Amino acid sequence: MKTITLEQQYKTYKEAHPKARIRDISIALGVSEMELLEIATVEKRTYLGNNFKGVLGDAHTLGHVMALTRNEHAVHETKGIYENVSFMEKAPMGIAHNPMIDLRYFLSNWAHVYAVVFESGKRRMHSLQFFDKSGNAVHKIYTTAQSDLEAYEVLVEKYQTGDRINMPVEAEIVQPSAKTDQALDIGAFQTAWLNMKDTHDFFGLLRKYSLTRQAAFCIAPQGTTYRVEKKAIVAMLEMAVASGTPIMVFLGNKSCLQIFSGKIHKLVEMNGWYNVLDKDFNLHLKLEAIEEAWVVKKYTTDGIVTSLELFDKEGNQILYCFGQRKPGIPELEMWRTIVSKLTPLNDK
Repeated sequence: MKTITLEQQYKTYKEAHPKARIRDISIALGVSEMELLEIATVEKRTYLGNNFKGVLGDAHTLGHVMALTRNEHAVHETKGIYENVSFMEKAPMGIAHNPMIDLRYFLSNWAHVYAVVFESGKRRMHSLQFFDKSGNAVHKIYTTAQSDLEAYEVLVEKYQTGDRINMPVEAEIVQPSAKTDQALDIGAFQTAWLNMKDTHDFFGLLRKYSLTRQAAFCIAPQGTTYRVEKKAIVAMLEMAVASGTPIMVFLGNKSCLQIFSGKIHKLVEMNGWYNVLDKDFNLHLKLEAIEEAWVVKKYTTDGIVTSLELFDKEGNQILYCFGQRKPGIPELEMWRTIVSKLTPLNDK
């Protein structure tokens, strides 16, 4: 029996689905996006090795760019200057903190970087694409009409290393979800919840009690968490637009978290996706993927901070939202009003 190569499978699928994106094709063919990128038809593909810290640190030379982070069910795009990048010395973490390009990097599984030039419709796209050890795309940077393409070529020349060789793509290990321990001291957990001083204390709480976010929400103090209808995000976004309330949208995967802060304006639902289509911020959310939506109230030294959090049927977080705020500043009253108008479900 003649073996059909991955390249042949890709060409056949692409001919049948000419508008399909490479990520969608990789899922259809059962391979990683990086493996498919290596054989896909693009104008230029350059392997930049594993110096993702260097590439991220030099991204500011490109000027105005678009940063993109996604997971299985949502895409987060922000445009701005990609600067103020730094990394922790004693932990595999980093940050890019700017008015629009605002990211948190979790670098344990970052492994490969490619520079890719390709045609998308009538546009010629220049990109920097970052992948983990399993070939999953964790983050991408695209040039815009205002970018410095000469600086892009200089960056590519600086980091190019030849083809990726002798570096097999590792199989992705799926970690089992943390389960609520039958011996868990719920009273102690609830006391710790009420004694949080900062929203970031929540992550330590999950680690201490070995809980997923949803498991924690189920046993949180009465009134601090409750479920709302799956599409509450639509009502929230519409009220935020109508009232001019600035919000924060956090969206990530296992290796990168991207944040938008500000007012939103244009909302469009199309083909099962709910979209924010603003000049410098785009959000694309697959509505049918939402299995649960939770309102969560955390105690801090600045008062209660409220979030709306979305999860898929496997318990993976899709995204979460706050009213726009900074440490030391109380939560916006208009944000609290918006959340209060989301109808609770009666099952906690």
